[in-house]
Amino acid sequence: MNAEQSIRQGYVAALIDLYLRLPETPLHPAAADYLTARDFQHRNVSLDLLEAALLLGSLRRLLRPADLLPLPPIRSLAYFRPVIEELLVQPLPPHYLDYLRLKLLQISTPRPNAQKNTFPDAR
Repeated sequence: MNAEQSIRQGYVAALIDLYLRLPETPLHPAAADYLTARDFQHRNVSLDLLEAALLLGSLRRLLRPADLLPLPPIRSLAYFRPVIEELLVQPLPPHYLDYLRLKLLQISTPRPNAQKNTFPDAR
């Protein structure tokens, strides 16, 4: 394997890893996910932009109003294509990727029960 092939495989592997780490995505990528990742690589879409789009798309799903019907699980990397295209036209401000990472971490981390138990323990 030459250096160029190694770089290409690293890009695809990094994108697939970002995708699979998201909530509501499959445990394993489909063959089509690799094709989608290669397409973004061929188009020279930066991994930072792709990560931002994946995080933004996930957060939009996760932060939907609770009274709406739940969405089905994400089945393909291509699900995020509209968000990626949106960010190619209108890039996010600097450091917004850091905000998105933090926001997903905050909503993914279980919070301790905020209500204090006012009943004494039965002993």
